[in-house]
Amino acid sequence: MPAPTPLGPEQNEAVQHALAVTKRGCAELLVEADWIAKLQRSVLSGTPLRIKLGLDPTAPDIHLGHTVVLNKLRQLQNLGHTVIFLIGDFTSRIGDPSGRNTTRPPLTIEQIQANAQTYYAQASMVLDPARTEIRYNSEWSEALGADGMIRLASRYTVARLLEREDFTQRFKGGVPIAMHELLYPLMQGYDSVALRSDLELGGTDQKFNLLVGRDLQKEYGQEPQCILTMPLLVGLDGVDKMSKSKGNYIGIQEAPATMYAKLLSISDDLMWSYFELLSFRDVSVIEALKAEIATGRNPKDAKVMLAREIVARFHGAAAADAAQADFELRARGGVPDDIPEVRLACGAEGLGIAAALKQAGLVPSTAEALRMIEQRGVRIDGTVLEDRGCKLGAGTWVLQVGKRKFARVVLG
Repeated sequence: MPAPTPLGPEQNEAVQHALAVTKRGCAELLVEADWIAKLQRSVLSGTPLRIKLGLDPTAPDIHLGHTVVLNKLRQLQNLGHTVIFLIGDFTSRIGDPSGRNTTRPPLTIEQIQANAQTYYAQASMVLDPARTEIRYNSEWSEALGADGMIRLASRYTVARLLEREDFTQRFKGGVPIAMHELLYPLMQGYDSVALRSDLELGGTDQKFNLLVGRDLQKEYGQEPQCILTMPLLVGLDGVDKMSKSKGNYIGIQEAPATMYAKLLSISDDLMWSYFELLSFRDVSVIEALKAEIATGRNPKDAKVMLAREIVARFHGAAAADAAQADFELRARGGVPDDIPEVRLACGAEGLGIAAALKQAGLVPSTAEALRMIEQRGVRIDGTVLEDRGCKLGAGTWVLQVGKRKFARVVLG
């Protein structure tokens, strides 16, 4: 890394501001001295730095957990730098084994293409398209061929790959590690070589892969990238990282009312992590709010502020207003205006309530319907139902399960 050039007062202030923006909410910045030198060079030359984020399109939707790194990218874009949004259409075929104790089945090309179609459209809800470079790693990975792949593999050792924690645990435990899995960190690292990135972002579970990129850049005679890892956003259950497979997620394209209600459901302790990783409010504002809560202010006030901010970001201020009004109406036991209407058939003896709830899509099974009735979690036209043997006759009924599930059922 070249020695830093002395800066004037204004230039030094710009570098320090950029460093503070970079480090806000991050888990680790490697190597900080190198990043400062890059920022100094950028300020002096007026040349933007190249900042990379690679995402494998393993699912069609982006949730708030993904936006932790996207938010950081937007902050760095606002400083004038170029973001490279890399879609891992080639690496998806391998399957990232990070954090897994079993082999991850690779996706088909058709699955990858279908998921990739929506990825950038959703990411652009956070990023500035004018400062975003969209790339696909098949551009250079496919061109490598067998000869290029062998040459790439010769630049890294198996011993270093096995230093990765999940590989180490699997190797010691006798759990198979497929050869293609060992290629994944190399291919991700080679992306940094192909793109000549100055900084690569990722979750804390990606640290090893990001370091491989730094090492490979040195091998190819390039200035090594710096690495910025961001904490993994804990899901709504307060235990595991946010994930669609675990059902503890908030999708950025979910309905405003659903998004708002999910954000209001997080615990008081988890709320501050969400503020730090998701809110665009200044740190001083968040700290002042935290002090107010500690001295007696209702924590719900803070959750409402957070929920409104997030909903407005993806759906607009009017949608945030409507979502808050809808939530408060439901909390008072009111019935929203936009509930779905379902038409069901019933015989002369009527339709059992458990079957009606299941057919209306309010519960997954009649057993769950009966359980909710026993827990006094079912209402018919606003009245709590206590009779699990209840039958509904012809007519229109408003059914409610819990606080948020409604259906207008027309029986005939």
